[in-house]
Amino acid sequence: MAMDFARGITEFRWHGRGGQGVVTSNQMLGKAALSEGNYIQAFPEFGPERTGAPVRAFLRISKKPIQVYAQVYAPDVVVCIDPSLLDVVNPTEGLRTDGTLVLNTSSEPKDIRKKFGFKEGKVVTVDASRIAMEVLGRPFYNMPTMAAAVAGTGIVSIDTVIREVLARYPGKVGDLNKVAIERAVKEAIIG
Repeated sequence: MAMDFARGITEFRWHGRGGQGVVTSNQMLGKAALSEGNYIQAFPEFGPERTGAPVRAFLRISKKPIQVYAQVYAPDVVVCIDPSLLDVVNPTEGLRTDGTLVLNTSSEPKDIRKKFGFKEGKVVTVDASRIAMEVLGRPFYNMPTMAAAVAGTGIVSIDTVIREVLARYPGKVGDLNKVAIERAVKEAIIG
């Protein structure tokens, strides 16, 4: 889906829980898009500000200056980092019919389509939880889920994302995230 040049803007909505890196991964993808010459807006929306509370974040990417200053209501891409939210939140709510749904889940795209009645767009699944535990040894699955979003949309180069992640997390943490990102790109199922 690269960019929707007819509209001139690609809009993301992210779902996760406080402390899972929803805002961080949203910012990392925004920084990658910015470094590739795009305009961006990246902002979070918090409910009760506590660890474990549902969090949403929004991102706009455009080749032209962005003149919209509001929440994203009809996203092109929805990314859900926390698989437990899939029983609480309908990630397809407001998602454009031709949009892309990216989920951290061990389910197949066809099962996700059936569960949420999402017929026309693209579904990308990745078991980011498993990748995070195997590579990082901890449940930091935001970066592998973001990598699946990049793989499914082509919005930016994965190499640009990795550069941004390594700049933010130099050393071992960055190196491990790079491995997790590369695995997620390879293991993402796009259907």
